[in-house]
Amino acid sequence: MYEWIDWKDQIDQFNGCFIEEAQGDGSIKHTPVRGTVQQEGTSQDADNFGHLMNGIIDAHNAVDLLVNALRQIGWRVEDLEKATVQETGSVSLTNTLEFPFNDSKKTVALTNVRDNLNYIVVVVSKTGNGNIGEIEISERQVNGFKIEFTGSASSATVTYAVIGGYDQ
Repeated sequence: MYEWIDWKDQIDQFNGCFIEEAQGDGSIKHTPVRGTVQQEGTSQDADNFGHLMNGIIDAHNAVDLLVNALRQIGWRVEDLEKATVQETGSVSLTNTLEFPFNDSKKTVALTNVRDNLNYIVVVVSKTGNGNIGEIEISERQVNGFKIEFTGSASSATVTYAVIGGYDQ
């Protein structure tokens, strides 16, 4: 089982302090002043990041064991599959207004109509022409939802996944 690592920031005697040095061309060079180390930070190395990856693998294995146990105690396989069905898609959004205004909101129809509104829309990726800002999901219905971006970009493409929304 995963063993917790208490990650710590390194804290130096003069944290956030700098020496200013005029460069003669009107610019100023800032050199950090360290002093003595008050608290040693956790090393960001292959050992610690590998430890995190092992924790992620342990979590996935634990979920697999849980699903197997649920199957053994009588859950029907169809119920489990329906609860974890994932629908994915991609939508192109366009904004024709000048910042701070935005008219990128678009309706996305779900391929599989849900039994209820207890589903999650996860943004898998987003690319765009300019500052996309945040992706917002609203007006969820059993057959679809609205999606938009909040930034000043003229266009964006959002890939999403929809999880859940089915009665057990």
